[in-house]
Amino acid sequence: MAKKQHEKSQQTMQELMDSAITLFGSKGFASTSVAEITDNAGYAKGSFYRHWDSKDELFLQIIEHKFKQYRATRHDRIRTAANLEQAMNVIWDFLETIVRDKNWSAIFLEFTVYSATNDPVRKIMNTSDYRLSNRVFADLVRDHVETDFSPEKIGALNTALFEGYLIHHALGAEDISLEDIRENAIAMALRNGTKQGQSA
Repeated sequence: MAKKQHEKSQQTMQELMDSAITLFGSKGFASTSVAEITDNAGYAKGSFYRHWDSKDELFLQIIEHKFKQYRATRHDRIRTAANLEQAMNVIWDFLETIVRDKNWSAIFLEFTVYSATNDPVRKIMNTSDYRLSNRVFADLVRDHVETDFSPEKIGALNTALFEGYLIHHALGAEDISLEDIRENAIAMALRNGTKQGQSA
């Protein structure tokens, strides 16, 4: 009995999350209400509050779930990287999966901007479960950096380039491509993080 109740609770949670993603994609995070999420999923409003205290909390769980899926593939490949260039390509393959999911990248960008004005959410967003933070990026490349250049700085530069591209892309500007960003980000990492790059 308890198992069935747990399964039903998990199903309800997943259906509410799916409903939220659909509505966030079509209306935006800020314009979507809790009532709309529950109505769209076919549940009473109380069902929402049995799982989350707020829309913010729901979205953070959605981000965590998404990034766990992305990371599963990334970690399998990063372990086999033999050098910094290979590690960077694995990371940028991962980042490109976010951009290719246009609905998701737009929602994530809106919530990232929203979190900048919400201190509790901003602090949570800066943890590894919710984005490719500078520290996480640094940990992924640290074993392959051959110079004194900080892996954290490589992470910060790449994160800034990627998130800047998301804004650029969302505004419909087409004068720079994701391939341009990727190529220059990797070149910058190799120039600063490898002995060959620093001697060039």
